[in-house]
Order: sequence, then structure tokens, then C-alpha cells
Amino acid sequence: MSFCENKVHRCAAVMMSVLVAVPLVTGCGGNAAKESRKGDTDAEKMLSGVWFNEDDNSIAFRAEKDTIYYPDSTSLPVHFRIIRDTLYLDGSQVLAYPIEKQTEHLFIFKNNLGDRVRLVKTDDNDFNAIFNDRQSVSVLNQNKVVKTDTAFVYDNTRYHSYEQVNPTTYKVIKSSVNNDGVTVENVYYDNIVHISIYKLANQLFSKDFNKEFFRQYVPEGFYEQSILSEMAYVKCDEEGFHYNAALYIPDSMTSFIVRVIVSFDGSLRVSEKDKKLN
Repeated sequence: MSFCENKVHRCAAVMMSVLVAVPLVTGCGGNAAKESRKGDTDAEKMLSGVWFNEDDNSIAFRAEKDTIYYPDSTSLPVHFRIIRDTLYLDGSQVLAYPIEKQTEHLFIFKNNLGDRVRLVKTDDNDFNAIFNDRQSVSVLNQNKVVKTDTAFVYDNTRYHSYEQVNPTTYKVIKSSVNNDGVTVENVYYDNIVHISIYKLANQLFSKDFNKEFFRQYVPEGFYEQSILSEMAYVKCDEEGFHYNAALYIPDSMTSFIVRVIVSFDGSLRVSEKDKKLN
């Protein structure tokens, strides 16, 4: 599946839109720089509570003390500050959102796309129950072992390839834009893939592959937000045993495929011609 132009353009637009929320820049002078980082305590207290988007009547977030919690249990809570009519979210990068108006029950700001987002606070305490467990974020992954066995004959000899995908507790953070046009970070678990190759009953090769093995073959921006999904057996020929290692960005159609070839003597190489972005 090719990465079609309209998707590229859409992704580029999202990347550019994220730049609307700019990193916090420290000014010159030690005391002035420290002072610029201090939040407006009164404005931050005023943000406490559960906020709704007036356009679609959906829950946007709950602010409590210095932290914003999202209704999506997979989105990480984020530390916030309000400084000089700007909302700062301190995630893996510091993003700034201009505030147009703030009162006790109204909060209007500009999102990543520069659109105005109008939020209203609810006084209904029943909505707080939605956020009761948000101190611990839900981590997404397949959470199960996936096994694949492939038997085949090459050059009149019987071989057996065994692949096993094992979930880990290694966390991968993926940034995305939510329905309010705000950048949020979701957390996923990565995998380790085990490959064993047998010639009749004799083991020729055995190795655990993790995402780090593929770092030098994958674009850095893609690598950081991807997980190792599988290593699927493709074929056996004079070069050896071919596997497609698939690194996916979770909850997207974007993947990077790397061809790994195991020779008959057990050595490894990566095929440069078979690296591709889908």
C-alpha cells in the first residue's frame, strides 16, 4: 500500500499545525528567565474543573492543580501553566496555546490549527467520575503472544521457521492531535520478536529482535513513535531465509518494512532495496 500524496499532504499539514503551538523560549537574564516560567496562580486555579467543547458538547479535559487529564484513558496527563494569556502544556515538548478569553466558566483558546476552541466548565460533579482513574494511564498493545510456524522445502531439504511475537513493558510515546486540535501523547507497549530456523531437527539460527536492531534503517522521526509489530517469513532462496520486519506507528496505516535475510550459516544482513514506507 503506497503512501499516497494526499495523505502526505495531510500529514505535512498536521506537522505544520503542531508548530503553531510553539516551544517556550527562555529570555535573556537569569532572574527574568526564571520569572517568565512562573505561572499565573489565579488563572491556573480558575482552570480547575471539567471542561466541555461547546461545538459538539464533548468533554475536553479536567484540570486539577497543575495537571490536565483527558477523557481518553490512553492519553497521558500533562503538566500545564498559564503565563501572560498563554496556556503551556509541558509534555515531551513544551507547546503554547494563545488564550483569547478566560473566566470562571468560559475558556477560549487557539489550537494547533489556529482555530478558536470554546470551552465551558460544568458544575456537575458526576462528570468527575470519568477521570477518577486517570492518574494511571491505560497502555495499548496486543498483550498476547503470537506464534507462527512455517514449514517449507528448499533444494530438496526440509526447513522449519518459527516466529513468536512477545509483548514487553517497554513504553513508546506517540503524539497525535485530538478532536479539539490539541497535541496529546498516547502510550503503547513495544514487542520483541523471536526467530528460530531449523534444518530438519537441527537448529540453524535463533535470535530475539527488538526495535533497537532496526534504528539505523528507519527514519528517526518515524522510529521514535513506532513499535516492532512482526517479522513475517517471506521466502527461502540462494541468499537464505527472508523476513519482513514491520514497524508500525500505532493506530495509523503507516508502517516501515525492512527485509532481513538470514544466511544458511546464520549470519544476518538487511536488504537496502527492500526498505519501504507504506
